[in-house]
Amino acid sequence: MENGGRSSGGGGLVRVMTRYGQIYAALWRNSIIREMGFKINFLLWIVVELLWFVLHLGFIQVMYLHTDHIASWSKWEVVLLMGTSHFIQQLFTAFFFNNCTQLSEHVRMGRLDFILLLPASSRFLLSLRHVDLGSFVNAASALVVVGYATQQLRLEPSMVQILGYLLLCGVGVMVHYSLMFIMASVSFWTVRAQGIIWGYYNLFNIARMPDEVFRGGFKTVFTFVLPMLLVSNVPARVLVGKLSSGWMVLLLLGLTCVCFAVSQWVWNVSMRRYTSASS
Repeated sequence: MENGGRSSGGGGLVRVMTRYGQIYAALWRNSIIREMGFKINFLLWIVVELLWFVLHLGFIQVMYLHTDHIASWSKWEVVLLMGTSHFIQQLFTAFFFNNCTQLSEHVRMGRLDFILLLPASSRFLLSLRHVDLGSFVNAASALVVVGYATQQLRLEPSMVQILGYLLLCGVGVMVHYSLMFIMASVSFWTVRAQGIIWGYYNLFNIARMPDEVFRGGFKTVFTFVLPMLLVSNVPARVLVGKLSSGWMVLLLLGLTCVCFAVSQWVWNVSMRRYTSASS
């Protein structure tokens, strides 16, 4: 009987995962159809993001005309850091950004009622409903820059370093998602929260810089409260070999769990407060 219970529980989990996998596959198909219906817009945003990335790389080039190092970071190490930050940002944009920005509109226009009635997790649907396919192209361009920087630095990262780098980039995406979902949930109190959400997007620029250039309370806040300085710096340090100990990795993993738990708590509080658009 005990073994049968375990089997049933395991089978139930598989069925749930299969069901959500099918739902997500349908969301991907819808996103592809939508993007292909507006091909010019799709290509335009790719070009805009690439130009923005090139502009930031040009800024790094200008800075290093006057110095050899920023703190202990050389030019190509900072280029690798910037490529890492852009890679994380584009993955976040691909999966979550547009969905988070639309939450306030779902609340204001009453569309959230329809989503809550669907036989699936409302947070899952709200977070993953749309996929920005163009951001995957820009994420690939960021990886090209990271690869070129490693060549310039004559690095030969091991498979463990590469896998650790990619895993920590994924962790960084979850940090951004959790924090932005918290801010998007403010819309249950303010109805419109686009200003807060887009303001958070600008904080991505902090993640592009070496953590060593910041001091005092600013560094404390953006390390332990809003861990922007960890999101890109930790994966880049793993790849470059500048990670002196594992405490930064553990800190990033721990804060990721905290951020996600807080976002879930805020979402639960928001759902208890929400009374539908018709009431």
